[in-house]
Amino acid sequence: MSARLCVYVCLCPFVFPAFDYGFLLRISEDALRVEALNEYLSSRSYLAGYGPSQADAEAFALLCRPPPERHVHALRWYKHIAALKPQTNGQTPECSTKAKRVQPPWSPPEGTDVSKLHLYNSLTRTKEVFVPQKGNKVLWYCCGPTVYDASHMGHARSYISFDILRRILKDYFKYDVFYCMNITDIDDKIIKRARQNYLLEQYGEKKPSPSQILQDVLTARTPFKAKLAETTDPDKKQMLERLDAAVDAALGPLQMAEQSNAAGDTLQNQAQVLLEEAKDLLSDWLDSQFGSQVTENSIFSLLPKYWEGEYHKDMEALNVLPPEVLTRVSEYVPEIVAFVKGIVDNGYGYESNGSVYFDTANFDSCPAHSYAKLVPEAVGDQKALQEGEGDLSISADRLSEKRSQNDFALWKASKPGEPSWDSPWGKGRPGWHIECSAMAGSILGESMDIHGGGFDLRFPHHDNELAQSEAYFENDHWVRYFLHAGHLTIAGCKMSKSLKNFITIKDALAKHTARQLRLAFLMHSWKDTLDYSNNTMESAIQYERFINEFFLNVKDILRSPTDITGQFEKWEAEEIELNKSFYEKKTSVHEALCDNIDTRSALEEMRALVGQSNTYMAARRSAKLPPNRMLLQSIALYLTDMLKTFGAIEGSEPIGFRVGGNGQNADLESTVMPYLSVLSDFREDVRKIAREKKVTELLRLCDELRDDTLPELGVRLEDRDGLPTSVKLVDKETLLKEREEKKKMEDEKKKKKEEAARKKQEQEMAKLAKMKVKPSEMFQSETDKYSNFDETGFPMHDAEGKELSKGLAKKLRKLYEAQEKLYNEYLQSTQNGS
Repeated sequence: MSARLCVYVCLCPFVFPAFDYGFLLRISEDALRVEALNEYLSSRSYLAGYGPSQADAEAFALLCRPPPERHVHALRWYKHIAALKPQTNGQTPECSTKAKRVQPPWSPPEGTDVSKLHLYNSLTRTKEVFVPQKGNKVLWYCCGPTVYDASHMGHARSYISFDILRRILKDYFKYDVFYCMNITDIDDKIIKRARQNYLLEQYGEKKPSPSQILQDVLTARTPFKAKLAETTDPDKKQMLERLDAAVDAALGPLQMAEQSNAAGDTLQNQAQVLLEEAKDLLSDWLDSQFGSQVTENSIFSLLPKYWEGEYHKDMEALNVLPPEVLTRVSEYVPEIVAFVKGIVDNGYGYESNGSVYFDTANFDSCPAHSYAKLVPEAVGDQKALQEGEGDLSISADRLSEKRSQNDFALWKASKPGEPSWDSPWGKGRPGWHIECSAMAGSILGESMDIHGGGFDLRFPHHDNELAQSEAYFENDHWVRYFLHAGHLTIAGCKMSKSLKNFITIKDALAKHTARQLRLAFLMHSWKDTLDYSNNTMESAIQYERFINEFFLNVKDILRSPTDITGQFEKWEAEEIELNKSFYEKKTSVHEALCDNIDTRSALEEMRALVGQSNTYMAARRSAKLPPNRMLLQSIALYLTDMLKTFGAIEGSEPIGFRVGGNGQNADLESTVMPYLSVLSDFREDVRKIAREKKVTELLRLCDELRDDTLPELGVRLEDRDGLPTSVKLVDKETLLKEREEKKKMEDEKKKKKEEAARKKQEQEMAKLAKMKVKPSEMFQSETDKYSNFDETGFPMHDAEGKELSKGLAKKLRKLYEAQEKLYNEYLQSTQNGS
């Protein structure tokens, strides 16, 4: 017996012989009432020699129907009382009219499983259910750029991808995301580039003579040639060979000018050309000669400060959200020193000649720790490890300082010509990997939910980050989910200056809009390789055009005049079907986003929804019926909201893409559309009158307004049979491109038509020429085939004098008769004067 039933039944102890039904009155649900009655009657006799009491009659009246068969005792009692109780007209006993009516039982629906967000975690190389460590808050750290040059499309691959993921987690899944990113402004590459730029600038300020420039370039070319000979990487070698060829081409004219004692201006011009072509090899040589004399820290800060500014401009242009916290290595040196000291104190680091190294063997031997969690198979890859240490830190003396070749620098003793800061181990600078650990630890603490970065950073950078951070915090969960954005290729090839396919973000934005670039990224998985090519961008442009056209059509429909009640139209089967598809697509989009934030599938589901909506609108147009405004508005609002979530739409417009540039009024559409509607209506009236009066000049002017004038203002008019002209605001560049494409298509169509007419004329001329030939003459000119003819000109023998076979003669006879018919037609036409 259930606890709940026990309460009811125990109200009426079984020792009483009388039927106490009072406990039944306290049970409001029929099912529970019958169950309690069955329990009660299971220990009470009511059959042999039993007569119903008033209590039985009153209890009987509480039941509206016979109990279910599973309640044996209650059912037997019910049937017994029903048999003994007097009935009226043989009717089945009904509920007492005096009994209180109660609500029937209710049970919740079974429901369906709700999709959970899964993310591909590089720590397990599989998709894992995403569970933040602390409720709804997500701590996220992302590796930022090393700022020594222009940001390129490889950078865009990571930062646009992570911006998309961040927006979706924050705005779609409603997580409270705290996003931290670093700027690496102390690094071997930065030090070397800053030093070289400074020395080359100093060299130029000294205004060396042409002969001095020539001598220095020739001197610098010797070590450069040796470097070229030693280089084995094919891409790098190709780049150096191209540089050497350019220097060689610039050397010749200056040498000849000097030998011929050319004028000073000529020499100076040739020297400047050489200086420009040879600046890379010259700066390398200058660095090797004087680099150790550059000691002022400010020299090393100017270069990264400039390129960091350019990076932020690029991110803003790409509509990438700024981080909540931005950390610079140069501003966190004290925290980095303290972090390194903590690792040493924990027994996982050691000092050697003023540098501090991470002891990978000691760390890996600890049962609580594991080195290289991300790419364990890469342990011992000396090329990758040396690239991680930096060009200035892989000299033989530096490598010999380490206990193991797998150990890596936490703190580097500064050599002459390098910036330096005080530390317990002497003057030095941070290692590369330690910066992220110290800065992320300072902001996010001992454990974060997500760490993001490029695929190529997995080893050694991220594996070393994990090791040193877990060594400092003495835990094994510094990062819960490691996300790595996929590589980017250029038309199937690795991006490389040597291949002349190095594309900066500014280069890409000069060719395509930020939205088009983002759509291209959205149409690919964030963790897989993305090929940046003409085909990729054309797909993105077509998707943008397809979606935008839908938005324009919906906005045109919503502008149609209606009263406040007229916007709510009756739903027919078509609307019900479209709405069903709408909700199915929303579910599919949600499932796609739950599946490792699969934006590619999400966009395809959105495309399918637009296709179904377009079909619905077209069907309504064909039937001369207005489409359902509210349904289409709901779909357009949803699509706009999703694209805003993805970062593909900026601005506050409720539907569609923003019209005009950033400097234009955000409410441009609502401001100008009333005037454009008046113009459109006026033009339609003029066209109607012009057609009735057959004034072709007015019709031509109306077409010019539509095709030439308004596109220059970003306005498209679409004339529709039997329906009002559609007015759409579109970017001027888009309309001008459409006009250019339309003109190109018309020109091609005209060209094809002219070509067809020419061919037709040629065919007719050939036919006419053939028609003029008399049948009697058509074979006589073919003396290489035939030698004897009858009186009608029909051949009898071949060229060798042999009689023609019956088959050939039959074939030639058909040709003869056909020509005879043609010739007769020709004669007939000349007689008729045609």
